[in-house]
Amino acid sequence: MTSIASPLASSQGDALSPEAFREALMAKGAYYHIHHPYQVDMAEGRATPAQLRGWVANRFYYQINIPQKDAALLANCPDAATRRRWIQRLLDHDGHGEDGGGIEAWLTLGEAVGLSRDELWSQEHVLPGVRFAVDAYVNFVRRADWREAAISSLTELFAPAAHKSRLDTWPTHYPWINVAGYGYFRKRLKEARRDVEHGLEVALAVCTTAAAQQRALDILQFKLDVLWSMLDAMTLAYQLDRAPYHSVTDRRVYHRGLS
Repeated sequence: MTSIASPLASSQGDALSPEAFREALMAKGAYYHIHHPYQVDMAEGRATPAQLRGWVANRFYYQINIPQKDAALLANCPDAATRRRWIQRLLDHDGHGEDGGGIEAWLTLGEAVGLSRDELWSQEHVLPGVRFAVDAYVNFVRRADWREAAISSLTELFAPAAHKSRLDTWPTHYPWINVAGYGYFRKRLKEARRDVEHGLEVALAVCTTAAAQQRALDILQFKLDVLWSMLDAMTLAYQLDRAPYHSVTDRRVYHRGLS
């Protein structure tokens, strides 16, 4: 593979070694959304049932867009070997054979916290800020070189810690949640680690110049911004009681997507 051209980066100097570049990517974990106060409150038992339900409902919009994001990457990828590996991500989320997939597991989580499947599929709880952030991510992948799109998935470097934290803390803090709902987090512990290996292979193979490495770090930061912004929107709505249009109505008048 050739190195990614970087129209935005103007970094000078020598490229990092593969080991140092990997460390630079890992260092971005300091900005992962597990450190957002909303996530911290959930992990430490301070979240109310309404706040947990709000998170689950809004995060569902992200979940149902993941396979569309991955399908967009596949559509832009000319390399058959990569497509054969990457397509597993669609199967993980959409399901195959006897595996109901991640979306089905998230629906079970929704039921476990008191949301109906119809509520989740209707997207009636999805906040505009969450929708805009997720849509920005999907649109980036649709337009980007497939290798840059692959690099944007590297927030999965940090995901296993988040899943493990929920499995370790939620049953104690929130005994009212049906334990059947935790299947998604257990499922993703293994899948995320596998996906990270492939994403890192791509990043290390193509980011061989200082400019390309900086571009990759910028892309990873963009994805971190997406995840953090989703939680900012939830904080306003569910912790500060400042949902969109709260000063003029208590109805959810915000749009639910445009065709």
